Amino acid sequence: MNMTVLDRKPDAATGADRPAAAYMGFIDCDVHPYTKGPNDFDPFLSKRWLEHKNAIGGRPRQALAKMPMYPRMSPGAGMRMDSWPKSGGHPGSDLPLMQEQLLDLFDVSAGLLAPLVGGSAAERNVEFGSAMATAVNEWQLAHWCIPDKRLKGAIQVNIEDTPGAIAEIEKRAGDRRFCQVNIPPRGIEPLGRPRYLPILEACAANDFPISLHLGGTSGHASTGGGWPSFYHEEHPSYVQTMQTLVISLVCEGVFEKIPNLKVVMVEGGFAWLPALCWRLDKTWKRLKTEVPFLTKSPSEYVHEHFWVTTQPIEEPERPQDMLSLLEWIGPERIMFSTDYPHWDQDDPRYAFKVQIPREWQEQIYKTNARELYHLD
Repeated sequence: MNMTVLDRKPDAATGADRPAAAYMGFIDCDVHPYTKGPNDFDPFLSKRWLEHKNAIGGRPRQALAKMPMYPRMSPGAGMRMDSWPKSGGHPGSDLPLMQEQLLDLFDVSAGLLAPLVGGSAAERNVEFGSAMATAVNEWQLAHWCIPDKRLKGAIQVNIEDTPGAIAEIEKRAGDRRFCQVNIPPRGIEPLGRPRYLPILEACAANDFPISLHLGGTSGHASTGGGWPSFYHEEHPSYVQTMQTLVISLVCEGVFEKIPNLKVVMVEGGFAWLPALCWRLDKTWKRLKTEVPFLTKSPSEYVHEHFWVTTQPIEEPERPQDMLSLLEWIGPERIMFSTDYPHWDQDDPRYAFKVQIPREWQEQIYKTNARELYHLD
């Protein structure tokens, strides 16, 4: 049966539902590890920065300095109800439970970590932000990548500290326990600006794709029209951030300057991408003289340099429209992600509500990520 929704098979030993064989061994491109407590990074901070953390603390770039922008974004909120460890701590902080609910359940061949903790990118004290980035990277190794070799880290950097970010990238070069560099999508300026080029060049030179996971704080309003009233407004507005990233990287000529740069957009959806590219191409035809350094249409740069992850998958009223969308983006540019342990995470058995060709399934669930990240 040429489907993605397959029958579950009971586990003979426990009676629990088990995934059909078609989903075993997939690569998960968005797994969120969390800390058990506020002091988890302390062992990886130097004496200077540990004293700074305890005496001064962080100064994040956001309007509400002592709390997240919405209750939904508070630590521990927005998680699967069954992902709270019995031993205590936040969801995503317990490796055995992550193994039980995700890695072992589906025999996941690789899980790409996306830490949303540490606050290095949003820190106003850029040196402290870089110290926190290093601490988060060492924490990933010690608590996740070394205990379970299936888990692969994402290099955290503070993009407002160019020397520090480049040093951290080069420090991890050649360490295949790290697969990519995590760059916050909400920065002080658009990512294509020249000030960020040295960091992007370091990523490409060391064969690290950059991961743009939605969210984060920059001190700017979270939407193009200001601060919204409700989280219900905030959540769909994340797409604006992703669109801005695409426009900036393409129109600033980043891919002409760094032709081997690879960009992965994580948890930002993708149904908006064709329409954005149509608009960019139409505008480019009329304004070529303003951007003479672009040697091809914007959509060509997108097809050559961008990858997307599945969660959260848009669900059109006519499910068959999803096939046209996947075809336009290219099944070779789409990678599967669960977003574990968040409440809206995707189960690979039910993520797509439409039949997709077996060849596309193999690409989306396994092959694309394996080739992009050079996974065994």
